[in-house]
Amino acid sequence: MIIKCDSCQKKFAVPDGAIGPAGRLVQCSSCGNKWTAYPEKNPVKEEKTIQKQKPKVKKQKTKKSKNIDVYSREYLQKKHGIKIIDPSASSDSSTKSKKKVKKIGYGFYNYLITFSVILITTFGLLSLTRDIITFNYPGLEIYINYLFETVNNIRTIIFDLISSYNY
Repeated sequence: MIIKCDSCQKKFAVPDGAIGPAGRLVQCSSCGNKWTAYPEKNPVKEEKTIQKQKPKVKKQKTKKSKNIDVYSREYLQKKHGIKIIDPSASSDSSTKSKKKVKKIGYGFYNYLITFSVILITTFGLLSLTRDIITFNYPGLEIYINYLFETVNNIRTIIFDLISSYNY
């Protein structure tokens, strides 16, 4: 069966059984127009089908309303396997879950390593830009020289302590 859109005149091929005698609401895929399509009237076919058809008693099925709460405990358990535990329901389960939780902090050694990396990076950048800084700010040359001399003295002391333990 061929149906035609009233608005844009586009034609569509539809199976004969798709549209019943009461008609059917259809929508044009081209322009979106909606209308009720009725089957073509063919008197020869209608007489044959009327004689062959036995009166059928239609059972009316009541549709269940789909008011499902997707956040309910039962739905989440059944559909996704998620168990929701109410913390106020039992004090035993809440103490057990608190014992299992382990706080993960940054830690002393991580702070020490981070501080060392930042300090070494700062001294490296200062060493690379030493000539530029002293050219633009001649008064800072004395302080930069003292800083590097102090760092060199500390390094010498540490290496002497380490070498004295090797003997």
